[in-house]
Amino acid sequence: MSTETKTTAAREERKPALVPKLRFPEFRNAAAWEREKVDDLVDTVTPPKKLPTATYALSGKFPIIDQSQSDICGWTDDKESLIEEGSPLVIFGDHTCVLKLIDGPFAQGADGIKILKTRPKVGAPFLYQFLSSRPVVTEEYKRHFSILKEKAVYFPDLKSGEQQKVADCLGSLDELIAAQGRKVEALKTHKKGLMQKLFPREGETQPRLRFPEYQRTEAWQRRKVSSLLARSVSPVRVEGEETYREIGIRSHGRGIFHKEPLLGKALGEKRVFYVEENAFVLNIVFAWEQAVAVTSVAERGMIASHRFPMYKPKEREADAEFIKYFFLTDKGKELLGIASPGGAGRNKTLGQKDFEKLELLCPRKVEEQAAIALCLSAADTLIATATQALDTLKTHKQGLMQQLFPSAEALEA
Repeated sequence: MSTETKTTAAREERKPALVPKLRFPEFRNAAAWEREKVDDLVDTVTPPKKLPTATYALSGKFPIIDQSQSDICGWTDDKESLIEEGSPLVIFGDHTCVLKLIDGPFAQGADGIKILKTRPKVGAPFLYQFLSSRPVVTEEYKRHFSILKEKAVYFPDLKSGEQQKVADCLGSLDELIAAQGRKVEALKTHKKGLMQKLFPREGETQPRLRFPEYQRTEAWQRRKVSSLLARSVSPVRVEGEETYREIGIRSHGRGIFHKEPLLGKALGEKRVFYVEENAFVLNIVFAWEQAVAVTSVAERGMIASHRFPMYKPKEREADAEFIKYFFLTDKGKELLGIASPGGAGRNKTLGQKDFEKLELLCPRKVEEQAAIALCLSAADTLIATATQALDTLKTHKQGLMQQLFPSAEALEA
């Protein structure tokens, strides 16, 4: 045996057994996991035929899958087009990078997908979860499937039942995540419906849904922004060694975020202003994309650049939260676009004078404005709570996958 061969053999002997950190009790003394390339564990399935887009139906016995969407894109009753029944198949969209597990017969749509059926060494549910736990693998796949098929998969003996146990555990979490995701979407749909009812439709002066105490009051009035809001300007005299924190505003009504603290000298010649509490604020560059918000006590003492003009509600005339929610409606977005002339794409800047001339329908009584804002704010709170629960479940699954599959360090050992 050559010296090089002996060295390689000795190195292999020193490698720890390939096992995950967390193993179900009945498998703790089982054999170490094996290693194979993706390409050695799957076969590519050729569908009987691809269904033209024109044949997609809204209902049917069998789903149609193609890469144009990350989910079912249509239905069919055409049995001759079906991928064979039997073991679940791992589906990879060839350009959209969708990694899916399909359990049951389905048809391939017009846009190509890569259909992989696992060989006897590994089960499809396990392979799906393993690849889902490898973000580097899925990111590289975005460039080409040929990269993914060379990647290593680590797995226990299929006959032992450990693969199925791991897949069932993570699959049950997937079901919880999917259910929570549906709850989030249902809440968003509910809020959207509320907004459509709480604000008048085009050409009408009253909303379809009005709180009982205001049903017999006057119709909503058309008011200029300048009659509801007053510009608030508090310039900051920047000190080079003082620490400041700027705010930013996300598009699509996703609220204010806080930038990292920085010294005054890092601001250079930038004009900055103190953030006023309970002020309606916009990002003039992305106002047309509904980058609007209302400041709160959380922003007290922070600063904003000239790109974030602030408007305080005039006493007994306007509620800042109501104004925000109005500009998050379709009509509000349209008006923000009118006040944001510019070229194609994202090169549009809000004209503040044009903004102040905009007219919107609103209740005369500020109490009704506040009631509408409070209702929608409650819906936002429910959405935020449900979204946080969804994120927690996703984080929990990620942590569990790190324990149930060998660590990156072990894979490279």
